[in-house]
Amino acid sequence: MAKERPAPTYYSTARLEAYTDGVFAIAATLLVLDLTTAALGQIQTDAELWAALARMWPSFMSFGVSFALLSGLWFIHLGQFRGIARVDVTLVWLNAARLLFVVLIPFTTSLVSDYSTFYAGRMLLPINFFFAALFGHLSWRWAAARHGHLLTPDAAADIPTEGAGGLAAVICGAIAAVASPWLGSWGFCAYFLNGPLTALLRRRAMRRAAAGAS
Repeated sequence: MAKERPAPTYYSTARLEAYTDGVFAIAATLLVLDLTTAALGQIQTDAELWAALARMWPSFMSFGVSFALLSGLWFIHLGQFRGIARVDVTLVWLNAARLLFVVLIPFTTSLVSDYSTFYAGRMLLPINFFFAALFGHLSWRWAAARHGHLLTPDAAADIPTEGAGGLAAVICGAIAAVASPWLGSWGFCAYFLNGPLTALLRRRAMRRAAAGAS
Protein backbone atom coordinates (compact mmCIF):
# COMPACT_ATOMS: atom_id res chain seq x y z
CA MET A 1 0.00 0.00 0.00
CA ALA A 2 1.53 3.28 -1.10
CA LYS A 3 2.23 5.81 1.61
CA GLU A 4 0.30 9.03 1.41
CA ARG A 5 2.44 12.07 0.63
CA PRO A 6 2.43 14.44 3.63
CA ALA A 7 0.51 17.64 3.14
CA PRO A 8 2.73 20.65 2.43
CA THR A 9 3.36 23.10 5.24
CA TYR A 10 2.42 26.71 4.60
CA TYR A 11 3.39 29.81 6.56
CA SER A 12 1.92 33.23 7.13
CA THR A 13 2.23 35.50 4.11
CA ALA A 14 1.71 38.54 6.35
CA ARG A 15 4.66 37.57 8.56
CA LEU A 16 6.98 37.12 5.58
CA GLU A 17 5.85 40.44 4.10
CA ALA A 18 6.43 42.24 7.41
CA TYR A 19 9.90 40.73 7.78
CA THR A 20 10.81 41.60 4.19
CA ASP A 21 9.52 45.16 4.52
CA GLY A 22 11.54 45.59 7.71
CA VAL A 23 14.76 44.40 6.07
CA PHE A 24 14.23 46.74 3.11
CA ALA A 25 13.56 49.65 5.49
CA ILE A 26 16.69 48.97 7.53
CA ALA A 27 18.84 48.64 4.40
CA ALA A 28 17.49 51.93 3.04
CA THR A 29 18.22 53.64 6.37
CA LEU A 30 21.75 52.26 6.61
CA LEU A 31 22.58 53.78 3.22
CA VAL A 32 22.88 57.19 4.85
CA LEU A 33 25.61 56.05 7.26
CA ASP A 34 28.24 56.47 4.54
CA LEU A 35 27.29 60.15 4.42
CA THR A 36 27.15 60.70 8.18
CA THR A 37 30.56 59.12 8.79
CA ALA A 38 32.34 61.16 6.11
CA ALA A 39 35.02 63.47 7.52
CA LEU A 40 34.72 67.03 6.28
CA GLY A 41 38.03 68.18 7.77
CA GLN A 42 38.65 71.54 9.41
CA ILE A 43 35.79 73.90 8.53
CA GLN A 44 36.09 77.57 9.44
CA THR A 45 33.84 79.36 6.93
CA ASP A 46 30.62 78.75 5.03
CA ALA A 47 32.60 78.62 1.79
CA GLU A 48 34.80 75.84 3.13
CA LEU A 49 31.73 73.89 4.25
CA TRP A 50 30.10 74.17 0.82
CA ALA A 51 33.37 73.14 -0.82
CA ALA A 52 33.69 70.11 1.46
CA LEU A 53 30.11 69.07 0.71
CA ALA A 54 30.75 69.47 -3.01
CA ARG A 55 33.72 67.10 -2.74
CA MET A 56 31.30 64.49 -1.37
CA TRP A 57 29.31 64.36 -4.62
CA PRO A 58 30.37 60.74 -5.39
CA SER A 59 28.92 59.66 -2.04
CA PHE A 60 25.71 61.61 -2.63
CA MET A 61 25.39 60.10 -6.10
CA SER A 62 25.96 56.56 -4.82
CA PHE A 63 23.40 57.13 -2.07
CA GLY A 64 20.79 58.45 -4.50
CA VAL A 65 21.29 55.65 -7.03
CA SER A 66 21.19 52.91 -4.40
CA PHE A 67 18.15 54.37 -2.66
CA ALA A 68 16.25 54.66 -5.94
CA LEU A 69 17.11 51.11 -7.05
CA LEU A 70 16.43 49.66 -3.60
CA SER A 71 13.02 51.34 -3.69
CA GLY A 72 12.48 49.78 -7.12
CA LEU A 73 13.27 46.31 -5.77
CA TRP A 74 10.85 46.88 -2.90
CA PHE A 75 8.16 47.99 -5.36
CA ILE A 76 8.62 44.74 -7.30
CA HIS A 77 8.34 42.81 -4.03
CA LEU A 78 5.16 44.75 -3.22
CA GLY A 79 3.60 43.75 -6.54
CA GLN A 80 4.64 40.12 -6.17
CA PHE A 81 3.12 39.61 -2.73
CA ARG A 82 -0.11 41.19 -3.85
CA GLY A 83 -0.68 37.96 -5.80
CA ILE A 84 0.84 35.42 -3.38
CA ALA A 85 -1.79 33.64 -1.27
CA ARG A 86 0.43 31.32 0.77
CA VAL A 87 4.11 30.71 1.49
CA ASP A 88 6.02 27.42 1.63
CA VAL A 89 9.52 26.69 2.90
CA THR A 90 11.11 27.03 -0.56
CA LEU A 91 9.66 30.50 -1.03
CA VAL A 92 10.82 31.48 2.46
CA TRP A 93 14.43 30.57 1.61
CA LEU A 94 14.33 32.15 -1.86
CA ASN A 95 13.08 35.35 -0.24
CA ALA A 96 15.81 35.06 2.41
CA ALA A 97 18.41 34.81 -0.37
CA ARG A 98 17.03 38.01 -1.87
CA LEU A 99 17.25 39.75 1.52
CA LEU A 100 20.84 38.55 1.93
CA PHE A 101 21.80 40.70 -1.04
CA VAL A 102 19.49 43.53 0.03
CA VAL A 103 21.28 43.96 3.37
CA LEU A 104 24.64 44.00 1.56
CA ILE A 105 23.64 47.04 -0.51
CA PRO A 106 24.79 49.67 2.06
CA PHE A 107 28.23 48.02 2.18
CA THR A 108 28.68 47.73 -1.59
CA THR A 109 27.39 51.30 -1.98
CA SER A 110 30.18 52.53 0.28
CA LEU A 111 32.72 50.76 -1.94
CA VAL A 112 31.60 52.77 -4.97
CA SER A 113 32.35 56.12 -3.32
CA ASP A 114 35.55 55.01 -1.57
CA TYR A 115 37.14 52.68 -4.16
CA SER A 116 35.67 53.67 -7.52
CA THR A 117 39.14 53.67 -9.08
CA PHE A 118 39.24 49.87 -8.74
CA TYR A 119 37.24 47.39 -10.78
CA ALA A 120 35.93 45.65 -7.67
CA GLY A 121 34.76 48.98 -6.24
CA ARG A 122 32.73 49.67 -9.38
CA MET A 123 31.46 46.14 -10.00
CA LEU A 124 30.29 44.83 -6.64
CA LEU A 125 27.29 47.16 -6.27
CA PRO A 126 25.71 46.34 -9.67
CA ILE A 127 26.46 42.64 -9.09
CA ASN A 128 24.77 42.99 -5.70
CA PHE A 129 21.66 44.49 -7.30
CA PHE A 130 21.67 41.80 -9.99
CA PHE A 131 21.51 38.96 -7.47
CA ALA A 132 18.89 40.75 -5.36
CA ALA A 133 16.73 41.12 -8.47
CA LEU A 134 17.47 37.55 -9.59
CA PHE A 135 16.35 35.95 -6.33
CA GLY A 136 13.30 38.21 -6.29
CA HIS A 137 12.36 36.92 -9.74
CA LEU A 138 13.08 33.32 -8.74
CA SER A 139 10.76 33.79 -5.77
CA TRP A 140 7.97 34.76 -8.15
CA ARG A 141 8.77 31.94 -10.56
CA TRP A 142 8.53 29.43 -7.73
CA ALA A 143 5.22 30.87 -6.53
CA ALA A 144 3.92 30.68 -10.11
CA ALA A 145 5.19 27.12 -10.71
CA ARG A 146 2.76 24.22 -11.03
CA HIS A 147 0.06 26.49 -12.43
CA GLY A 148 0.45 29.01 -9.64
CA HIS A 149 0.38 26.74 -6.61
CA LEU A 150 1.13 29.62 -4.20
CA LEU A 151 -0.83 32.35 -5.97
CA THR A 152 -4.28 33.82 -5.63
CA PRO A 153 -6.71 32.75 -8.40
CA ASP A 154 -6.51 36.18 -10.06
CA ALA A 155 -2.71 36.19 -10.07
CA ALA A 156 -2.58 32.59 -11.35
CA ALA A 157 -4.65 33.64 -14.34
CA ASP A 158 -2.06 36.32 -15.22
CA ILE A 159 1.15 34.31 -14.69
CA PRO A 160 2.56 35.06 -18.19
CA THR A 161 2.50 38.84 -17.60
CA GLU A 162 2.91 39.27 -13.83
CA GLY A 163 6.58 38.23 -13.80
CA ALA A 164 7.60 40.69 -16.51
CA GLY A 165 8.72 43.43 -14.11
CA GLY A 166 11.00 41.14 -12.13
CA LEU A 167 12.52 39.64 -15.28
CA ALA A 168 13.14 43.11 -16.71
CA ALA A 169 14.96 44.10 -13.50
CA VAL A 170 17.18 41.03 -13.80
CA ILE A 171 18.06 41.87 -17.42
CA CYS A 172 18.78 45.51 -16.58
CA GLY A 173 20.89 44.39 -13.62
CA ALA A 174 22.93 42.11 -15.85
CA ILE A 175 23.54 44.96 -18.32
CA ALA A 176 24.59 47.30 -15.49
CA ALA A 177 26.97 44.69 -14.04
CA VAL A 178 28.62 44.11 -17.43
CA ALA A 179 28.93 47.85 -18.17
CA SER A 180 30.11 48.94 -14.71
CA PRO A 181 33.86 48.24 -15.16
CA TRP A 182 33.96 50.81 -17.96
CA LEU A 183 31.12 53.20 -17.07
CA GLY A 184 31.13 53.05 -13.27
CA SER A 185 27.91 54.37 -11.75
CA TRP A 186 26.72 55.43 -15.20
CA GLY A 187 26.14 51.74 -15.88
CA PHE A 188 23.04 52.04 -13.70
CA CYS A 189 21.44 54.03 -16.51
CA ALA A 190 20.54 50.57 -17.83
CA TYR A 191 17.70 50.60 -15.30
CA PHE A 192 16.03 53.35 -17.32
CA LEU A 193 15.21 50.51 -19.72
CA ASN A 194 13.21 48.71 -17.03
CA GLY A 195 9.86 50.34 -17.86
CA PRO A 196 10.01 49.87 -21.65
CA LEU A 197 11.44 46.37 -21.26
CA THR A 198 8.68 45.39 -18.82
CA ALA A 199 6.05 46.60 -21.29
CA LEU A 200 7.76 44.69 -24.12
CA LEU A 201 7.94 41.46 -22.11
CA ARG A 202 4.28 41.78 -21.12
CA ARG A 203 3.16 42.29 -24.71
CA ARG A 204 5.23 39.31 -25.81
CA ALA A 205 3.75 37.14 -23.05
CA MET A 206 0.24 38.21 -24.00
CA ARG A 207 0.82 37.36 -27.66
CA ARG A 208 2.19 33.94 -26.73
CA ALA A 209 -0.76 33.29 -24.41
CA ALA A 210 -3.20 34.33 -27.16
CA ALA A 211 -1.44 32.11 -29.69
CA GLY A 212 -1.56 29.15 -27.29
CA ALA A 213 -5.28 29.66 -26.67
CA SER A 214 -6.15 29.79 -30.37
